[in-house]
Amino acid sequence: MLPRRAGKLPGGGVLRRLAGPALLLGLWEAATALSGVDPELLPGPYDVALAARELIGSGELFANLWVSLLRVAQGLVIGVTAGTVVALAAGLQRGAGEVLDSTVQVLKAIPVFALLPLFIVWTGIGEAPKIALIAVTAALPVYINVFSAIRDVDAELMDVARCLRLSRLSIVVDILLPASASGFLSGLRIALTSAWLALIFAETINAKAGLGHLMSDAQMAFRMDIIMLVVAIYAVLGLAGYGVVLTLETVLLPWRRGFGGL
Repeated sequence: MLPRRAGKLPGGGVLRRLAGPALLLGLWEAATALSGVDPELLPGPYDVALAARELIGSGELFANLWVSLLRVAQGLVIGVTAGTVVALAAGLQRGAGEVLDSTVQVLKAIPVFALLPLFIVWTGIGEAPKIALIAVTAALPVYINVFSAIRDVDAELMDVARCLRLSRLSIVVDILLPASASGFLSGLRIALTSAWLALIFAETINAKAGLGHLMSDAQMAFRMDIIMLVVAIYAVLGLAGYGVVLTLETVLLPWRRGFGGL
């Protein structure tokens, strides 16, 4: 057995994960400072920080950010719940799996963004189509990962459970649900990223508030500093979501010891 490395500092992993984004920020600053490009075409971090201060002072930034966060939260709750429930139904019941999984595979082949015009026709041009698009986008990766995790449970383990005459409830609670937790978190990680991508697309269509609306207005006014600010906010939110999932994995799966690299 290989010995564990000693002398690791607490929080070292967090610092290393932040090193990549910090490097990108440094490269961005260097590119704008050394390239001689007009700041109106490619603003640097300092110009973007000034734009952030301007929008914070006017109240626009937090007002639009709150609207986007609310849309993503609503879509994620609906989508993650629906994806998990359908995956459990399909994974735990053979007959349901044969029906539901093939249906989801058909839906997965359809570009999700192509559904937005249908949502608008069915639900109007308000908040409903935007939230529906985020929900569908989030539901698919959760379903795929949870369903695969359940069906990848070792068949020999199930044979042992039957030999021990465990009840169906015990098999589900003690074996299948813990086995699907890893798949759920993997799906959640993809769902968080997909939700923000769906939000960007949804908010460019008839949105009166939100980060996408703020970006569209900045594009009309040719405010590249605000556009880059919104892009940076999306990046920070994506990194924050990634951190949340990593924390959940540490809390919910303390028993899992996968290969973490040499």
